[in-house]
Amino acid sequence: MSGTVLFSPKQVQELISTGNVVFIDVRDSKDFEAGHLPGAVNMPDIFTYLAETTEDGLKTLQEKFVALFSEYGLDGKKTAIIYEDALHTRYGGSCRGYWILRYLGYPNVGILDGGLMAWKQAGGDLTTENTRPEHSVFPVALQNSLMATYQDVLHALTDPTVRLLDNRDKVEWLAESSSPYGVDFAPRKGRIPGAVWIEWYEFMKVSDGQASFRPPEETLTLAASRGLKPDDDIIIYCFKGARAANTYVALSQAGFKKLRIYMGSWNEWSRNPALPIEDGTPKAAAPFLKQ
Repeated sequence: MSGTVLFSPKQVQELISTGNVVFIDVRDSKDFEAGHLPGAVNMPDIFTYLAETTEDGLKTLQEKFVALFSEYGLDGKKTAIIYEDALHTRYGGSCRGYWILRYLGYPNVGILDGGLMAWKQAGGDLTTENTRPEHSVFPVALQNSLMATYQDVLHALTDPTVRLLDNRDKVEWLAESSSPYGVDFAPRKGRIPGAVWIEWYEFMKVSDGQASFRPPEETLTLAASRGLKPDDDIIIYCFKGARAANTYVALSQAGFKKLRIYMGSWNEWSRNPALPIEDGTPKAAAPFLKQ
């Protein structure tokens, strides 16, 4: 598996010249049709899909994305580069695509660093032409160590060796809203008991509308402020796994090795009344309420 995760616009230009790359645009179809990278294909399902981590749910997730990636020509030899508008504008959609491909075991996958905004700022061309890739056989090699199921999270509640990291927006963590889709989109508001919280935006710096991940040393300091260390076994969750994937990339770049994403996240957890939640305002929230 390639060691490069974040590809600069210059590196992407070099990949284009090889003819051995597939660009996957996770934006809505109308945004894609207005202009996209040359040769890109559109896969908004990467961002919109709501996963379940039951046995049947994981099977459905795997079958759905293997079929889509096969349709778009990912044969194990081509490099897949995922992109969105910018790293902070679509709730981690490009990182979610990167993580899904890693979970499925794809060997060559990366993210356009800075997204479409960085590409345009670097003088990159856009097109409105549609590409029809040749269908391929997607090489599945599941990396189950990257996935946390709801059962794994439930077990973690009584296992002090596993840390839970909630990286949703503040209003969700404070139980004021159930999701980014609306206050009452999910049936319950609150947190998974015992989770620490770092809002996903904190892992990035934004300048002139452009976002980039913080340097590793800053990420380490931020994580340490919540008692998280690079050797910890950490499960990250948000609402559906997109923001969690953004944080996964940030922590990975800083040297964290034992990272799993609870792909069902709050959407799945809140809909199962048998799973415990902490609601109301957490005692740990006091320092953040005035921010």
